[in-house]
Amino acid sequence: MRIWVARPEPGATRTAERLAALGHDPLLAPVLAVTRAIGPPPEGDFAGLLLTSANAVPALAAQAIAGVPVFAVGTRTAAAARAAGACPVLDAEGDAAALSRLVRATLAPGATLLHLAGAERKREPAASLEAAGYRIRIFTAYAAEPVPALPSRVAEALGGTAGRPRLDGALHYSRRSAEAALELAGAAGLGGAFAALKHYCLSADVAVPLVAAAIEVHFVPTRPSEEALLAGLVGTKWTS
Repeated sequence: MRIWVARPEPGATRTAERLAALGHDPLLAPVLAVTRAIGPPPEGDFAGLLLTSANAVPALAAQAIAGVPVFAVGTRTAAAARAAGACPVLDAEGDAAALSRLVRATLAPGATLLHLAGAERKREPAASLEAAGYRIRIFTAYAAEPVPALPSRVAEALGGTAGRPRLDGALHYSRRSAEAALELAGAAGLGGAFAALKHYCLSADVAVPLVAAAIEVHFVPTRPSEEALLAGLVGTKWTS
């Protein structure tokens, strides 16, 4: 299968390499560009650090993290935090709800945590943790902005340019990247071709923009992991 990898770097290249190893033809064309924060995170007596994306890991280098538990949303984020020198790192192995549960199972209410977040962030895990009595401080560690236009390689593939095979599917790793891919394809006049792809989404939350646009989502894994998502390339069809 020829599959569009729309997620931003650094994860995009790794995903493309995994697809190639599985015998697929990856089309590497991110629709989001990640920029890092200017300036260090705030200092404070934090009982833990929250990471909901590996994109926030570079901010750890500016934070005094020795001995401060890092709560990571998933395995890839946890591995990146460990590589940056964080210890201990606790892996929620799931989504923001799982991350909230892990914190509540580990720390007593009243603890103050620093969330190294993106500029576009969801209510969770902060909302449920604050409701449970935790104090959450937010540091915007990165921003992910849509690229100005649909990448030319994708436009060529969706448009069926001579000599270039059409795309078969697209991988979506975040709601924001799925939304950006949808909007960029529509702006390029290729919304119909985009909708006709087989769409593989990391979670039901990631699929929301596509479902809202009445686009059929081919597969969502039961657990939000890359391994489960890639296994779905030969899996069964998902229904919401």
